[in-house]
Amino acid sequence: MKYRRLASFKTTEAFRAYLKELRIDLPFEAQLQNGPYSPMAQPCVLRSGRKIGNRFCILPMEGWDGTRDGRPTAHTARRWQRFGMSGAKLIWGGEAVAVRHEGRANPNQLLINEKNLRALAELREALIKSHEEHFASSGDLLVGLQLTHSGRFCKPNRNDRMEPHLLYHHPILERKFGVPALHPLMSDADIAQLVGDFVHAAKLAQCAGFAFVDIKHCHGYLGHEFLSAVARPGGYGGSFENRTRFLREIVAGIRAEAPGLEIAVRVSAFDFVPFRAGASGEGEAENLEGESYHFGFGADPSGLRIDLTEPHAFLALLAALEIQLVCITAGSPYYNPHIQRPAWFPPADGYLPPEDPLVGVARQIAVTAQLKEHRPELLFVGSGYTYLQEWLPHVAQAVLCTGKADFVGLGRMVLSYPELPADVLAGKPLQRRRICRTFSDCTTAPRNGLISGCYPLDDYYKTKPEATTLAQLKLRKNAF
Repeated sequence: MKYRRLASFKTTEAFRAYLKELRIDLPFEAQLQNGPYSPMAQPCVLRSGRKIGNRFCILPMEGWDGTRDGRPTAHTARRWQRFGMSGAKLIWGGEAVAVRHEGRANPNQLLINEKNLRALAELREALIKSHEEHFASSGDLLVGLQLTHSGRFCKPNRNDRMEPHLLYHHPILERKFGVPALHPLMSDADIAQLVGDFVHAAKLAQCAGFAFVDIKHCHGYLGHEFLSAVARPGGYGGSFENRTRFLREIVAGIRAEAPGLEIAVRVSAFDFVPFRAGASGEGEAENLEGESYHFGFGADPSGLRIDLTEPHAFLALLAALEIQLVCITAGSPYYNPHIQRPAWFPPADGYLPPEDPLVGVARQIAVTAQLKEHRPELLFVGSGYTYLQEWLPHVAQAVLCTGKADFVGLGRMVLSYPELPADVLAGKPLQRRRICRTFSDCTTAPRNGLISGCYPLDDYYKTKPEATTLAQLKLRKNAF
């Protein structure tokens, strides 16, 4: 690897010198604040009057560890309890929960329906109880549920068999994932029925006690695919108005049938052309053979440069729909993970980073800042912070102080080190042995049908039989 590992930087001066060497403009504050006056400790009040007690957010992460009928297991409950003990006051959906069986990304994804409702309510209650045990009060804790349909990445019945639901034909992705060229598209009638499923799921989430639902529009899943469906005919494709009809209809249904339920959206605000491993193992863009790329929401026709024209229009739509909470992410873990989840070590089915992962972090922070400047009345959660490791609090504080985002979102980091937000707020030194080093085992495991978790750093997973299976899988991968 030609990039330096972040753990090698022992001083702020050394880290900032490396940023300068890379010509990366990354917000950074050398002196951290703690206690009630810390920027990260400041409360936030929604227009509805709901209070969020600080500026840390736990991002949704699937554990691939539910039952076959979509109920949480002890593994799921432990993860949510750890979210509660993190100290973060905004829990963005806990994890992606499918609104129908056919839309599950894997056979163990959580599924919301009447039969599973009590178990999902108990999952939320376990999180809140854990939070109260560590922080006394949960009155300023906001917990939501992310609702999803996995679109072209559905695997509801077997981990090794895709059962895609397509909005349009994408020749690169269909070749990459072995989808037949004549695979049928979802009809407008199918989509209208799915809108009803999302609305019904939101009503159930409200019954289970969740304060908000996230209508997922990111990472290549169905909601995200709507945003790039420029070649789709009919009422849900082509124009921007048609491509956002799915969201508008869901929101209208929720407002009518679940009044008082907050609505949020996590969106991939930009996307790039799919990448693949080159001869050296490093990621390279798929060859477009001189053609323009028309499948990237927030991308120009090259597929490699950001164009925020339509993301700006999407934010205007959220404002018009009175959706205040928006979480910004990018791309997809299936076809260009380096822009979405910067990491030193790729998952076993991935590619080596084609850029220093710090570039990917800075790109997400910069785009979130531009979008926040464009729509300051919205509340923005940023993503991509885990790769910063020891330097995460320094960048997070600078981002908040300069108004580049309203909340700092944490994903993989809380799998190994859930108490990081609480430690930062209390002014405690970070526990270096628990900091996520982006080994990507939490992705490699589920891609191979195993439960997700931090196998390198969390003793709970280290001792499981899956850890041995995972090690063997990685050895076989490295042998080729």
